[in-house]
Amino acid sequence: MSPHDAVAGWDEDATAEAYNAFCRTYPMYASTSRDLASRAQLAEAGLVVDLCGGVGTTASAILDLVPARTRVVSIDNAAAMQRVGRRTLTDTRLTWIACLAERLVDHLPAGGVDAVVCNSAIWKTDASAVFAGVARTLRPGGRFVFNIGGGFAGVRHPDEQAVRLQPSLSALVRHVATRDHGYAPDPTTSLPPKLPLERITTLLAAAGLTVAETEVTAQHSTMAEKKAWLSIPVFAQPDGDFSHAERMRILQSAYTLTTPETPTVTSWLVVVAQLPQAIT
Repeated sequence: MSPHDAVAGWDEDATAEAYNAFCRTYPMYASTSRDLASRAQLAEAGLVVDLCGGVGTTASAILDLVPARTRVVSIDNAAAMQRVGRRTLTDTRLTWIACLAERLVDHLPAGGVDAVVCNSAIWKTDASAVFAGVARTLRPGGRFVFNIGGGFAGVRHPDEQAVRLQPSLSALVRHVATRDHGYAPDPTTSLPPKLPLERITTLLAAAGLTVAETEVTAQHSTMAEKKAWLSIPVFAQPDGDFSHAERMRILQSAYTLTTPETPTVTSWLVVVAQLPQAIT
């Protein structure tokens, strides 16, 4: 289900601080960032872009892998997220640029970028425009590495299938909201996946990029971590006319129906695309 304020809510101090606290406490975003960065082939990179970089979790993973001479640019349109990132990540190799992902070409040299990495955010952009912009900025042979949550991509890792014998915390939130608050789910949440691989491949090809590899991965966590994630304002559920405080009360009621160490699994579709090498 798409969060009720998934786009506009990012540029709020409460979301930025809560998101940063989550990233520092739980491994999900750091782990997925390391995975994406490792696929970008950064050993000889001179310029790398962290697209929709938020508070810099992915930029940090990139900085751990690149040479000392490499420049990293973190692009995000949410000033609140970048304010927190600048406070906590002060590496001099890193530059912060506030702009829409769709406008990255306005701030980067055409054909001068070795790799673009985007963790968890392509689904909330105009993918067609972003792919075209990435293609214009990449050097020949440059890599574009990103992931999409399983729900948005229409994929599910076998490990997630195995834990589906129990209701997810999101499902329990909807149950409590319906039972105690007269909640009626938004019918649009049952629409087909927004970015299945077939559509991604088509959009990448239209931009001049080819798919080099794909993989459905699994991120293992617990109900306690899932509760912390759903406590971030931009991810809080259910949708509809609820205040954040009301959502947190519903979440707490749902959480009491499970146990903190109950395992959960999040599926991701990982895509590595590449700009073809120049023909000489």
